[in-house]
Amino acid sequence: MAQQQGIIVLVDIANALRSRTLTGNVYLFDNMKFLGSTGQGTPDLVTICPGTYWSDGSQATEQVLNWLPASLGSIPPTVPRSYHADRAQATDQEALEEIAGVADRAGDPSVDTAAELEGLRSRVGARARRQRGGRTPATAKVLDVTGNVVTAEGQAYNHPNPVITDITGPAVEEKIMYPAQYGSPDMVSDGWYWAASVDTSRPGTYRYTMHIQLHELVWRNGEPAWEPVDYTCDSAIKVISDPKRNAFTGAGLGVLPIP
Repeated sequence: MAQQQGIIVLVDIANALRSRTLTGNVYLFDNMKFLGSTGQGTPDLVTICPGTYWSDGSQATEQVLNWLPASLGSIPPTVPRSYHADRAQATDQEALEEIAGVADRAGDPSVDTAAELEGLRSRVGARARRQRGGRTPATAKVLDVTGNVVTAEGQAYNHPNPVITDITGPAVEEKIMYPAQYGSPDMVSDGWYWAASVDTSRPGTYRYTMHIQLHELVWRNGEPAWEPVDYTCDSAIKVISDPKRNAFTGAGLGVLPIP
């Protein structure tokens, strides 16, 4: 069975959009540090693809890489997937209750009904449209990192998670890795993620490029919309030819794995 390896792509979206580059705004991690991966927590991660040969020298199973993008300083992916919809529904319910109160006071000459309705409208929150070609969720209310709705331009807002749109580079061109996007019931990645099988018969270090799409909230004529912004980020894998060994004894995988 192929060995699964995870690579977390953590992006500081606010700074990346401000500086218009991923340089200095992306942090890469994988789960193979104990076997030699280097550059953990930096843009210079080199992921080890190990254990590709049995102790007799024959080739073992291939490796599988899985990329998981995440946003730094945003609502964490560990909250329920319905969190955004629940918060939007709660604000709508609060608005309906307040409208009922305004209606009850409509006949009171001391109450400025128009001003109350305008104040209520400003607190309901803004719904951002999705631009053509964007990969953000469908039209929905914009929230800040505390879960409150954003009502006006200039307020801090929660960024949608970065989206990997393609993986290219020498590792792909030389047919060392075979990347593709897959569907999955995994709710953290909205049901889609990028993975790649790695040909472990050719040891060496190979670079690859991730194409990452971020989304910026722009206001036009008082209406918010998510605008896609595309960047690239380079990383590398290192295929090694170390033999598979028993993780407890360090010996080969024989009938009695004793050193």
